[in-house]
Amino acid sequence: MNIRKLILQGEGTTLDFKKTISSNEKIAKSLVAFANNRGGQLLIGVADDGSIKGVKSEDEERYMILKSAHQYCRPAIEPEFEEIYIDSKLVLVATIPQSNTKPHYALDENKKWWVYFRVNDKSILASKIIIDVLKKDNTQSGQLITYTDQEKKLLQFLDKEGRITLKQFCKLTRSSHKQAQKILVSLILTGLIRPHSSEKEEYFSLLDVK
Repeated sequence: MNIRKLILQGEGTTLDFKKTISSNEKIAKSLVAFANNRGGQLLIGVADDGSIKGVKSEDEERYMILKSAHQYCRPAIEPEFEEIYIDSKLVLVATIPQSNTKPHYALDENKKWWVYFRVNDKSILASKIIIDVLKKDNTQSGQLITYTDQEKKLLQFLDKEGRITLKQFCKLTRSSHKQAQKILVSLILTGLIRPHSSEKEEYFSLLDVK
C-alpha cells in the first residue's frame, strides 16, 4: 500500500483521517458510514491536514476500533488492520468493507441508534430515502424496464433543471410523499439518479451530474 499517495488524495467518500481515537461513538459513526456506502479506510495517526503524526500505541487504537465495531455498531462490523511505518512513525490502517447486511446503525452518546452514510468527506445522518435504498440494495437488483409517466416527468425535469427535492417531485407529479419516495428509491437503485445530502434539504440529480 502506497500510504503517501493515499494521503495525498485527501479525505473523501472512501478515506478518513484520524489523528487518534478518542470516542467510541464517533468512530462507530465513521465505521457504519463506510459500511453503508462503498466501504473505506481509516488512517489512524494522520491529522486532518494529511500530516503524519503516528500512533503511540497501535494495540490501544486497535482495541478502541474493535470495541466500536462490535459494541457500538449494529450489525457488528469486522475491520481489517494493517500497520505501516513512515519516517519511523506508525500509521494504523483500518479497512472497512462494503457491507451486504445494510443498513448498519451506530450508537450515539444518548444511547440511540442512527444510520449514517458517507458523502464526500462527511459521515452524514441518512434520510429515510437513503435507508430504504440501503435495505433494498441487499435484496433487489433494482432493474427497471419501463418508465411510468411520473418517472418520465422526473427524468425530463432533471435533464432540464439539474436537481429536484422530494417536495418538488411530489408537486410535479401530484404524488403522495410515500409514492414519491418509492419512485426515487427505485431510480437510485437502477443507477439513474443519485441523492445529495446537505445541511438544508436533500436533493436528487441525474447520476452524471455532480
